[in-house]
Amino acid sequence: MKGWIAAAALATIAMAAEAPPPAQLMLTGAPVQGGVLLGTAPKGIVELRLDGQLVPVDADGRFLIAFDRDAQPQAWLTGRLADGTPLDRALAVAPRDWRIEQVNAPLRPTKSTEAFLALRKPELERIAAARNVVTDAQGWRQRFIWPRIGRISGLFGSQRVYQGQPGAYHGGVDIAGAPGEPVVAPADGVVILAADRPFTLEGNLLMIDHGHGLNSAFLHLSRIDVIPGQHVVQGQRIGAIGATGRATGPHLHWGMKWNDARIDPLLLAGPMPQS
Repeated sequence: MKGWIAAAALATIAMAAEAPPPAQLMLTGAPVQGGVLLGTAPKGIVELRLDGQLVPVDADGRFLIAFDRDAQPQAWLTGRLADGTPLDRALAVAPRDWRIEQVNAPLRPTKSTEAFLALRKPELERIAAARNVVTDAQGWRQRFIWPRIGRISGLFGSQRVYQGQPGAYHGGVDIAGAPGEPVVAPADGVVILAADRPFTLEGNLLMIDHGHGLNSAFLHLSRIDVIPGQHVVQGQRIGAIGATGRATGPHLHWGMKWNDARIDPLLLAGPMPQS
């Protein structure tokens, strides 16, 4: 009798050892404000959401999520398999030490004239419509490169506080350069907006979709070398540095968003290479 019990116990242990590990969501990297994570979902997933927002998952289980500059300390990644098994994961989003400048002067209110608003409204509508375009781009899977090598003259997330009243933070990375210097695609993508004339603030604006809700915007260009709907590959020339729109001098402003979240391009491209 004892021998039978022992054999049964060993069989149970062997079966447990051979059993596959429980299905789970795998993430590469650590969640941080303004950052991006690549992930892999187990086979059979039918739905994935980040804080309630639907996250696309490719056939191989690969997906991407990102966190806004002002993301809350905790986020929830929730999923479900075809058999109803839940896949829930709490994410602690690390804060960033943003460059904040205290200014001992009041924040000047912006005066928007009717003429300015009449120009701005259709521009904002074009930008919003471009970001709603869904393409087959797969650049989100790549390691991003810098669209221009040069001195970083403006950091993502930096902000001025005027006598305790915060102004708008900087929504991208600025790269100093001379007019006409080439700008290249940081990753594969599809052109979703190529301004046919300068926008009031952005100047010659170019936007590229990298897939899965991730897109890049390039502001103040002196020229645009691609057209809407065109597929571009990483490293391909897409335009040139300029000072069009509201710019104090020639430079490239590179902004990125994942859906509605503004993210830091530096975290995707890594440190600026030496020129």
